[in-house]
Amino acid sequence: MSNSISSDSLHHLLGIPLDTPLEIEEMCKRLKPVIYPAPELSPRLERFCRALAASMQELGIAVLSKEEASGDDGRFAPGTVILAPGYFPDSMLAINRVTTLYNNIIVGIYDEQAPLTTESLPQERLDAIVGRLARDMVHILVFVTDHSWTICTMNGGVVTFNTPHPSREDVRSTLVPKLTAQVVPPRADELDIEHGALQTGTAEFEAVAEDFLQCSDLWSSNACLLTHTSTGGLEYRNDFYKRIVARYLDQRSGMSYGFFARQLPVAVQPALFSESSGLRGELGEKMLNTIRIRVQGRIMLVAVPQVRIITTRSGCRKNHLDAKSDLVEIGLIPHKGKGRAYLKTPAGCSPEIVAKPSFDTLTILAHALGNALTASILMRLRPNARFPRHLACFGASMTHWHDYPETALLPEGYHLHGTENPPVACSTPQSAAYSLLGKIAALEIALEQGTTYRGDVHVEPNHGTNIVGMLSLAETAGLMNPALQFGDHSSSAGHSR
Repeated sequence: MSNSISSDSLHHLLGIPLDTPLEIEEMCKRLKPVIYPAPELSPRLERFCRALAASMQELGIAVLSKEEASGDDGRFAPGTVILAPGYFPDSMLAINRVTTLYNNIIVGIYDEQAPLTTESLPQERLDAIVGRLARDMVHILVFVTDHSWTICTMNGGVVTFNTPHPSREDVRSTLVPKLTAQVVPPRADELDIEHGALQTGTAEFEAVAEDFLQCSDLWSSNACLLTHTSTGGLEYRNDFYKRIVARYLDQRSGMSYGFFARQLPVAVQPALFSESSGLRGELGEKMLNTIRIRVQGRIMLVAVPQVRIITTRSGCRKNHLDAKSDLVEIGLIPHKGKGRAYLKTPAGCSPEIVAKPSFDTLTILAHALGNALTASILMRLRPNARFPRHLACFGASMTHWHDYPETALLPEGYHLHGTENPPVACSTPQSAAYSLLGKIAALEIALEQGTTYRGDVHVEPNHGTNIVGMLSLAETAGLMNPALQFGDHSSSAGHSR
């Protein structure tokens, strides 16, 4: 894991909590699990839970008793991960014993085959997982059989281990990261919402919107682009739990997955080496809005600009976009060493269309900020590099979906990173940190190899892929969907040739 940017900087610029664990060893130290069994457990689940507790103890993770994990009111303490094996009546569900919706991760563990088949399409698989999550009011599913155990998460991720008992290494490398951070939508106090402030009639917006529409059309026939799971069609135990799910999702009518985004043009200044003479005089008032980044063993000071992004709104159908209602602007404004996020909704948008910040807002901002920082570094180290000029003239595109492209399809000049990262859930502080830190690591690879830098491909294990860089959204879609006829889909908006 790259340590090119300090935890303090990640906290001040992106709001990533200082105590966010990024390494698995630190995740193990922070984990506080408790086993909360149903009234009756099958022998198979009893054996599985004993093996799981033993593997955790080998990793130095203390499995708490119900008494140790609970407060005087009988509710589980914030931060406790609740492992809930078996089948519970409504009155005994673990969700009834937490203090808030966002302070505990609940894992349902079942003596049955996962409700998936090898023939299941990605959307069918996701719908089955989300349906079970809502039915049992848990955040993660684990299915146990005589020969295997399977983890399913709310982003549609499925990992199967062909062993009846969890090994130490499988728990360490796969389960622990998924138990470390909870998926939480951006809170209202974390960004400024400006309703109706995005002007959709400008030439700039029209050019960007055309790129989105071409991109959407190219992805429309790809089953790997998960579109939408409606909360209205899910099975709930009763109306009370239906309301809890609605609150957890910040009153969204459903969940959509992945995003398309276009970072708007941003001009940056060349980074400076920290040992440069007269440095403070060069930067002047910008010192407060400067970040220290370690690149190839040297510390560079990089001015942090405002970044602006047009992106798909939370909950829209990304394979059938309406440019006037499905695009919003988000951004990050640096002020006195800290970043403040905002969201602008489209002008004249119907009140029936609710534009809420995406669960991926922090990750999108991290990518945009990383692009600007990367461009600034390149301007200093490679004055003739095209990426900074392209970012200043056209911006950059971002495509995220829950699948992995073949290596042969990756764009030339785009550098791969993230394959060895812990498989954390999407929309967590860790995923945003890995996006930014990995981008600097990808830049270092390009510098060391003497190759062109046009962008990066951030692979998120058990989750999906982010492709970010100089290609337009339509050009990226064409490369990732080679079976489709590219035809007239090439876009002049942000063209990279």
